[in-house]
Amino acid sequence: MLLELNVKDIALVRKASVAFEKGLNILTGETGTGKSVIIDSALLALGGKIKGDIIRRGAEYAYVELVFSPDETRAGQLKEAGFETDESGLVIISRKIMPGRSISRINDETVTLGRLKEVASLLLDVYGQNEYYTLMDKKQHLRILDEYMGDETLALRDETAKAHECYKKALSKAESFKLDEKERARETDLISFEINEIDSAGLAAGEEEELAAKYKRLNNARDIIEGLNNAYKALEGCDTGHAVSEVGHAMRFDEALKDIYSELLDAQSILESVMNDISAYADDLDVDEAEIAETGNRLDLIRRLELKYGQTIEDVLEYREIRAEKLRDMQNYDSDKLIAEKELEEARIKLAECCEKLGTKRRKGAERLSRAIITELKDLGFEKPDFGMEFSEKDPSADGSDEVWFTAALNPGEALKPLSEVASGGELSRVMLAIKTILAETDDMPTLIFDEIDTGISGRTAQKVAEKLDVIGMRHQVICVSHLPQIAAMADTHFVIRKTEIEGRNITEIEKLDEAGAYGELARLLGGAEITKAVSDNAEEMKRLAMNGKIGRRKK
Repeated sequence: MLLELNVKDIALVRKASVAFEKGLNILTGETGTGKSVIIDSALLALGGKIKGDIIRRGAEYAYVELVFSPDETRAGQLKEAGFETDESGLVIISRKIMPGRSISRINDETVTLGRLKEVASLLLDVYGQNEYYTLMDKKQHLRILDEYMGDETLALRDETAKAHECYKKALSKAESFKLDEKERARETDLISFEINEIDSAGLAAGEEEELAAKYKRLNNARDIIEGLNNAYKALEGCDTGHAVSEVGHAMRFDEALKDIYSELLDAQSILESVMNDISAYADDLDVDEAEIAETGNRLDLIRRLELKYGQTIEDVLEYREIRAEKLRDMQNYDSDKLIAEKELEEARIKLAECCEKLGTKRRKGAERLSRAIITELKDLGFEKPDFGMEFSEKDPSADGSDEVWFTAALNPGEALKPLSEVASGGELSRVMLAIKTILAETDDMPTLIFDEIDTGISGRTAQKVAEKLDVIGMRHQVICVSHLPQIAAMADTHFVIRKTEIEGRNITEIEKLDEAGAYGELARLLGGAEITKAVSDNAEEMKRLAMNGKIGRRKK
């Protein structure tokens, strides 16, 4: 759920922090205090469009931050999206707004607005005036219908998505068989030539390194022999025998020279061994021009193949295996094509069957959902509402072959039309509330925000709106900006938004109300400027009735 909303230097808000609770959170305040700033700030944090000059006059930037505590399911979905909670299990979404630009972050990681909206869509829905995107998007209409119909339909939708994935793979495989006979012949000849060229070279792993070393040695044989001869002559001039004789003579007079004598004997032996090795190596090293040419040609062949087919011999041999597999495919082209076409047809039939089953189930569910929404709309003050769902067919996809959209006639005598063409902002808010009430048990969105959902209603309708918000609040965190006492009385947690003057400037402040404060604010909503005892008593009675209603609904 949403734990905190922190706002700094946005519009009239200098600095505000709101700690939301579970259940139904209601925000009230007098007209002009800046209640809409709360919703606008949340929308900004979620990647909403920056409208006008929202940075508070005199401030360098505006800042808004949302702190969420996701449950295990949401945390898993966030991880799949590439984001994890911090050490405290929280997700912190923030946006810093500067003149001409903004920076969005999720847990201190800078993200694009696209990524921000992707993550936000898992945590929060905001329904503000003119912000009812869900009801304008046909894909969302389909999602709402499927959620209403429950696990069986969602399982069938998953089966359809899997069938569609199989169909795409089968289609891709079938489309790979597009070569005509001449193209196949050319491709087969080319592959055969490449394989024969590689095979005829008789390549062996590690061969290039050995040949390169050999070629270097053979090609520089003269220089090597000359160097070895010079070394031999230099060593030959070392008269180690005379040194051994002289030290041996001196040792007769001093036994302490014994170790030096022994070392000289070793040096003489090593030197003679080195000279023999040099002589033997030089004798074996012949300058064979034919062998040099043969080795060079072999290296040229290997490097030419590497230039065409890979950077190393191993790459060339791997390329050869890939092309051999391709050649087998070409040789079995006709039979494999028939198999691929059969698999494609089977996948198409399977997908069509899934789409048909899903569509049939949806049409039955659409009738039930439409009736349920009509019942809710009547409760919400619509005199003779009508509601329906229109279907058309589209190309099969992961969500089936149904195009679905809501239709409504919200006033007597009107014909059913697409919902977006007949509903005002206030009416859309009540339609959304009706849908959310119906989906309260199945909708898994943890937090819902409603802004001015009570626009244009009063009396019994306002009471029904309050009761439905309470029903939704039993399974979701609900945050609602309102000006009606019926809705305020239903609050589990009540906040008041006030505008005060500090140092000659208007400042918007937000305060969480205790029980006495909630009664006082409720009395203000009921009585206006003058709060009489009768008004106060009325506020207490309204709150008592609201609480009794809450208790009764929770016992059901």
